[in-house]
Amino acid sequence: MSAASASPPARPRIAITCGEPAGIGPEIAIRAAAQTRDCADSLLIGDAAQLISLAARLLPGVPVKVLTTAAQFAPALQTETKSATHVASQFVLDCPLAVPAVPGVLDARNGAAVLQTLDVALEAAQQHQVQAIVTAPVQKSTINDAGIAFTGHTEYLAEKTGTAQVVMMLAGSHRDPGLPALRVALATTHLALKDVPAAITVESLSLTLAILHQDLQQRFGIAQPRILVTGLNPHAGEGGYLGREEIEVINPVVQAARARGWQVSGPYPADTLFQPKYLQDADCVLAMYHDQGLPVLKHASFGRGVNITLGLPIIRTSVDHGTALDLAAAGIGHADCASMVEAIRLACNMASYSTP
Repeated sequence: MSAASASPPARPRIAITCGEPAGIGPEIAIRAAAQTRDCADSLLIGDAAQLISLAARLLPGVPVKVLTTAAQFAPALQTETKSATHVASQFVLDCPLAVPAVPGVLDARNGAAVLQTLDVALEAAQQHQVQAIVTAPVQKSTINDAGIAFTGHTEYLAEKTGTAQVVMMLAGSHRDPGLPALRVALATTHLALKDVPAAITVESLSLTLAILHQDLQQRFGIAQPRILVTGLNPHAGEGGYLGREEIEVINPVVQAARARGWQVSGPYPADTLFQPKYLQDADCVLAMYHDQGLPVLKHASFGRGVNITLGLPIIRTSVDHGTALDLAAAGIGHADCASMVEAIRLACNMASYSTP
């Protein structure tokens, strides 16, 4: 897909929540923060004792400085020694665990602490103490087992910011450098397949498309986003013989968007749309449901993909994978931090287009 041209991104402050402490989140957060020092000043949010121990093994010689509030982050950066021989510190905001984490072993007693990292990061973003949030994966069951209702980062951040509707979008580069990168947004997210058709209405799809169009402009610097919209049914409904959602819902929304001057087209059959000859002239595909669009993207770029929540008043990106408890249990060095690195770099890029 096409890339927007713009001036180089500024160096933002990024809050990185370390996710499930028994998973790979703390490790990949530390490693990715170190690998993205060229573009970001990162504040790791998690249990300081755990992060100090991991950093000693992963980043020997790098000093770790523990903060108690996000408000201390910017002043602490300003007081860092500036010299050719000085090793830049890694800053950590302490959200203590109830009990020490055991790699690969979930413990509901730590569920509240995991959620606290999100609350702290969100407040820091709302107070402009950081310019973006990057989240490591959490284990939903741990938080729920702690007695806290939780369905996921996306829903939680939407509720906390009073955002009525958000849009999930994944972005990733293709393993083959000769093929275009992908951006895939979803009209519906974590719904049973039987519930998807009823959830796709003219109102909801119009709002999804509006959020997508606006954030591609404001967060990605694309002046005239080119969006391809899939159909819901096989062959995009086959003229109504395989379903009427394309005729009664999707096409009217597409036509209304085009009447506003937006470069939106479709609905296209999803089984043939994801080809380079179509994607090279588009900035994003809007798919109708989770397993319609994401398998294609994850096949092309799993481990380097980025999950973005559009529509929030803050910037939030995340990795394209889960907590990988088995890798955490196997010990340090088995996890791949590439997706976290990409999530941080994309957050930096998005921050460069956003009004402070």
